[in-house]
Amino acid sequence: MPDEKQMKHVIDVAVGRKDADLCITGSQILDVYNKEWFQADLLIAGGLICAFAKSGQGKAKEIVDGKGKYLLPGFIDGHVHIESSHSTPEEFSNLVVPCGTTTVVADPHELCNVTGLAGLDYMLMASEHTPLQAFFMVPSCVPSTEFEHSGAIIHAPEIATRIGHERVLGLGEMMDYPGVIAADALVLDKIWEARKVGKVIDGHGPAIYGRELDAYASTGIKTDHECETPEDLHSRVRRGMYVMLREGSACKNVLGLLGGVTTANSRRCMFCTDDRQPKSILEDGHINNNVRLAVGAGLDPIDAICMATINSSECYHLTDRGAIAPGMRADFVLCNDLSEFSMHSVYIAGSLVAEDGRILKAVPLLHDERVAGKMQVKDFSLSRLALPLKSEHVRIIDAILGGVVTGKGEAHVKVVDGHWVHDPSQDIVKLAVIERHKGTGNIGLALIRGLGIRGGAIASSVGHDSHNIIVAGDNDTDMEVAVNHLIALGGGMVIVQKSQVLSCLALPIGGLMSDKSGSFVAKALDELHEVSQQRLSANREMDLFTTLSFMALPVIPAYKLTDIGLFDVTTFSFVPLEL
Repeated sequence: MPDEKQMKHVIDVAVGRKDADLCITGSQILDVYNKEWFQADLLIAGGLICAFAKSGQGKAKEIVDGKGKYLLPGFIDGHVHIESSHSTPEEFSNLVVPCGTTTVVADPHELCNVTGLAGLDYMLMASEHTPLQAFFMVPSCVPSTEFEHSGAIIHAPEIATRIGHERVLGLGEMMDYPGVIAADALVLDKIWEARKVGKVIDGHGPAIYGRELDAYASTGIKTDHECETPEDLHSRVRRGMYVMLREGSACKNVLGLLGGVTTANSRRCMFCTDDRQPKSILEDGHINNNVRLAVGAGLDPIDAICMATINSSECYHLTDRGAIAPGMRADFVLCNDLSEFSMHSVYIAGSLVAEDGRILKAVPLLHDERVAGKMQVKDFSLSRLALPLKSEHVRIIDAILGGVVTGKGEAHVKVVDGHWVHDPSQDIVKLAVIERHKGTGNIGLALIRGLGIRGGAIASSVGHDSHNIIVAGDNDTDMEVAVNHLIALGGGMVIVQKSQVLSCLALPIGGLMSDKSGSFVAKALDELHEVSQQRLSANREMDLFTTLSFMALPVIPAYKLTDIGLFDVTTFSFVPLEL
């Protein structure tokens, strides 16, 4: 918010007593309030929009010819986990700002599940001097459930210590929807910390309907990015919620939900990416990709742009952005067209920060030992990977293409001397989740179908949301080598075959993020993907490591594996492997 001196200066520029710092002339300006285009010279001073002058008559120290391009408010990502890009906040800014994203609302629950509130503090400090305006939510579910072990526990007293920060907008996605519906005291205490200071509460409510949805919304939970159908969207808008149309690297909901967006309810719809990797950003973009998809599918361009700008700003009470209007922050883009939504230039606080798809000035990385890789693994050995079975008829986690939901599978498998043995005729391999934060020695074991892995193992320290080590393979020896290599790296991703490391990516920040460039990460992930297909025969239609990372998330149906055991999300209970 501008101070009184800035406000006076804006007034002086607006009425012509002083010249502006910057004038953008010759562009088509979007008015998100009246939902129409108009032509004018845009006058900017002190990082704020001051006035609209008649076309060609604006006076300023610098005049930029918009060349007929479309002048839009900077795009806003309503919900993102920066850690899921495997990049630091600084490098994430370098990736998304050239795409026209000027503001993000980030939930650092991935890093906070590893490092506690130190992760939030790191994110706030690391993003403080980036061009990207990064706001944060205090994670609500650390751990995501009580059925796993994470690196920290955040309850209401801890939330209270950060909820008042000026760049903290509220409480992060409330994934424990059964706890909300059951009126669990610990859950409601967290919600109340946000409500009593008037801040936003994000939702995460897959497969909630009817009166249970009424109960969920009654607590003040304001958003949901887990809608699957137009009917889901409609039901949440009816209850006063905002619905985010998500387009991440793994979860893609924009096209599936567009049928629920109408002229009447579009103001309650917004865009987010949730989890998006560097390759996706570099090749297809960020929030501009959501807009492109929506417009390509028939949504009116102005409605789509409003969903990427003013709707998000209103949802999160970011009253100084989201529109091109006097007194607003001068966060805007000059967009080349209304089909591809490529950006000619990006301005943040009135300064040119990106041009023709590239950032103009990178920010040096912040190094913080509090978020160094956490690999406190106890009592791990080859023998701990042995999977005893009393029956050949077992429950199977069925990996499903195109998302993070799994199926409740079953199969008859090969058992020798009371232990599972890989059968080459079946696309079933072993899955293990190994606790890495507190040295509990916990190892959860299960079987998974659909990965296509043969003759090796893959492992990662990215295992949503508690981020224990997760490893899959058809033999214990390669699985053991993969885990030990991850421990030595301080976290990351690795592929092993015949006891040899074929490819790896180190993620030394919390076991989640690289300290390298986004292009480096994208190339390394590409290599992992290619090697997994060529050498391990992994399913070519599946992003193997992204899929693997969600197999330990016990808040999305149906079967998932934690460090404690096989978990049935539909009943919120552990189940035995044997049927």
